[in-house]
Amino acid sequence: MFSLLRLLICLFGLSLFTGSAFASDAAAVTWRLLDYLAVDYGGAVADGEVVSASEYAEMQEFSETIETKLAALPAARAQPELVDAARALRQLVTARAPADEVGRQAHALADRLVQSYPIARAPASAPDLARGEKLYAEHCAACHGAHGAGDGPAAAAMQPPPIDFTDAKRASQRSLFALYQVIDQGLDGTPMQSFAQLPVEDRWALAFHVGRFAFPADLADAGRKRWEADEPLRGRVLNLEQLVRITPAALAAETDEDTAHSVTAYLRGAPQAAIAGSGTLLALSRERLAQTVAAYRAGDRKSASEQALSAYIDGFEPVEPMLRGRDPELLGEVEKGMLELRSRLQRGADVEAVSTQAAHIESLFDRTELALSHGRASAAAAFVGAFTILLREGLEALLIVVAIIAFLRKAGRLETMRYVHAGWIGALIAGFATWALATYAIDIAGAQREVTEGLASLFAVVMLIGVGLWMHQKSLAGRWQQYLTEKLSHALSTRSAWILFTLCFISVYREVFETILFYAAMWNPDTLVAIVAGFASAVVALALITWAMLGFSRRLPIGTFFSVSSLFIALLAFVLTGKGVAALQEAGWVGVDPLAFVPRIDLLGISPSMQVVGAQILTLFVVVAGLLYNRASAKTVS
Repeated sequence: MFSLLRLLICLFGLSLFTGSAFASDAAAVTWRLLDYLAVDYGGAVADGEVVSASEYAEMQEFSETIETKLAALPAARAQPELVDAARALRQLVTARAPADEVGRQAHALADRLVQSYPIARAPASAPDLARGEKLYAEHCAACHGAHGAGDGPAAAAMQPPPIDFTDAKRASQRSLFALYQVIDQGLDGTPMQSFAQLPVEDRWALAFHVGRFAFPADLADAGRKRWEADEPLRGRVLNLEQLVRITPAALAAETDEDTAHSVTAYLRGAPQAAIAGSGTLLALSRERLAQTVAAYRAGDRKSASEQALSAYIDGFEPVEPMLRGRDPELLGEVEKGMLELRSRLQRGADVEAVSTQAAHIESLFDRTELALSHGRASAAAAFVGAFTILLREGLEALLIVVAIIAFLRKAGRLETMRYVHAGWIGALIAGFATWALATYAIDIAGAQREVTEGLASLFAVVMLIGVGLWMHQKSLAGRWQQYLTEKLSHALSTRSAWILFTLCFISVYREVFETILFYAAMWNPDTLVAIVAGFASAVVALALITWAMLGFSRRLPIGTFFSVSSLFIALLAFVLTGKGVAALQEAGWVGVDPLAFVPRIDLLGISPSMQVVGAQILTLFVVVAGLLYNRASAKTVS
């Protein structure tokens, strides 16, 4: 049992760190191949004829490698569709299809890949352009030249020659995201090496500097004027993620080439303008919502479902903690609305029904922005938000840990306490480490966070039910006395102590990472003092709750303590079941069938869907069956 627990813990950690890192690297390489296929295919095939045999052979090799790499990625819901799309893309290359069709399919597949696997999507903040210029001079100018024309001192000896970054036609097909991927991964078969050893922010700074060579600074003033005067244009680039993903060619298709080049010169030289131009806190959610309806109208239900999930997880969830502190009823309406939208997509409702629901959610977003704009810098609102986040997220984990500590004190087994403390302290460290990894090394998407939380919750439920029923069994027919006098040393052996460690670790870890993300989302220098004060107050409140619970448990007779603790743990299992299934629903792992007559009760983990309620009923059934079995067994013994 001890070995099994250690294996479970190791696997859990590896799935979060090593697994995510592997998926990120493999997906990034595949994305880069898709980008090169989309950009370079036109140089191999024209009008259905091969114009460069060597280029066409490379395109064929790329298309085959893409399909192979997608099939080898870790399992995900979207993986079969991605592999099918890669197969269709390979067939287009084999058939020497038109370049615009191959490019369109390759870019569409690349976009879906980014949505399904962890790939660094955008810099966390506007890059330091001066830093990028310095890095280019140190690492790139020798090959690519001081001005990016591919004419550096070392270029003559290189085969193939370095890329000419000043080539506007080629640069128009390449996004900053694509440049970042090459800087990060290098380019197989060329002298271009990986610069993954540089910090993430340095790689983005370098990508921005390289991306400006084809769009000189003297175009920037015209681009600024057009940007400031054209509201629809500003709506096309709402944040840094959209800025690094859009190509000048895509922008030209919606405006004209001169506008695209000048605006590109302006935004790549002043990326903070994209942040300031976002207009709303929920810009990404609105964009994903529009894409949901468009994809559904076009008959692509899979893509519509993915966009709907992203609208909630990537767009709305970051503002959720702020809204919870200001208008919790509105938060419930948004969650209910998004749940209903996913349900309509899932059951294949007509387009009008989906469009109507999306419009309803848009109106809720309007109310959300109004609620958040009122007192956006309010110290009181920041304090309440910071206080409630930690109190709510920390209370569930605290109750489990305190119950175990109270039991060990009651049983007189203080030497086992170190396993409990190691569990919750280790979870705090692991939670901060995961956050640091997600922030500075890889991009852990919202769906992956929900999956982690959901699976951890359900794992904790299994362990809680086992511990709760065991405690209940000891409370019957005086078994606790027999247990204490005869079997305590065996039951709390190293093996059982590791069970307690695992339960504490899982229970605390599932809360820590999400809590940190909530605080990161609401972090604001203007309300820094209020946020810190709210956090500190919540810590004090949790400490007082701990003191009160431990004091109360000391005064209970041990038989009553076992009985009360078992029922209390069963209630926690009921709550975590609901939250775990709801998290997997938000990640798209579990379907959604709303139940209009069921209220949303966050305190009990109740969510108005058949899957959540059904899972909680099943948990109750298992608990009740276990309690009845314990009673029947106790009567037989007595």
